[in-house]
Amino acid sequence: MSKHERWSRLLELLAAEGRLDVEDAATTLEVSPATIRRDLDELDEQQMLVRTRGGAVAHGVSYELPLRYKSSRHTSEKQRIAAAAAELIGEGDVVGLNGGTTTTEVARALALRAGSGRRDTSDTAAPSFTVVTNALNIAGELAVRPQIKIVVTGGVARPQTYELVGPLTVGVLNEVFLDVAVLGVDGVDPQLGVMTHQEDEASISRLFAERARRVIVVTDSSKMGRRAFARICGMDRIDVLVTDAALPADMAAQLTEAGIKVHIV
Repeated sequence: MSKHERWSRLLELLAAEGRLDVEDAATTLEVSPATIRRDLDELDEQQMLVRTRGGAVAHGVSYELPLRYKSSRHTSEKQRIAAAAAELIGEGDVVGLNGGTTTTEVARALALRAGSGRRDTSDTAAPSFTVVTNALNIAGELAVRPQIKIVVTGGVARPQTYELVGPLTVGVLNEVFLDVAVLGVDGVDPQLGVMTHQEDEASISRLFAERARRVIVVTDSSKMGRRAFARICGMDRIDVLVTDAALPADMAAQLTEAGIKVHIV
């Protein structure tokens, strides 16, 4: 089991129980207590938990725990999709993230990557990633990660999705360039493109795609073949689609024929 996998499992256990015991965690993960102690020390340094004698506890504010997954449909699929998408992002990249449960998981996966691969937290250290987002919950989680530079767009907050929209959001995005945009969507139609329910969110997600050299769509297979109210962009603007193994074979073939790289996890 890799360090990244151990960290994910430890944080999942912590999210479920609220506290961890070194000996119990070592038994569960089938590693030595010394390994668990080192992992907990490093996670404490990354502000992902609070180290205690013999174990660890969760932070008092829930959003500070990167893998405190909220209850939602297809949670395990979204976590696998997010981990795979994060591996497609290069060290030092400028990453655009719109709002949504799957892109939130991508942010958490990037935080784990940054934390496990870099120990220098000084002000002069180059960030592992720069994340540009219009999602308040993503910004809140990443703001305490010293290895990630976080840029938050302005705008008017939509309480249903925590996304910032409007002219202020557009103004900021027009001034930045992204290496990659990772988009969560509400529908994917091979002919019409990717879609979402709200037209104001669709326009911001479209701008994320326009400002990026590469566009990755992350979605569980339940969204495939579905249509939503507002179109974000056509499939010709998408470079990679990451989804789960329930994707129908005929749809995977259509996407591949359209020149999209399909990653199935």
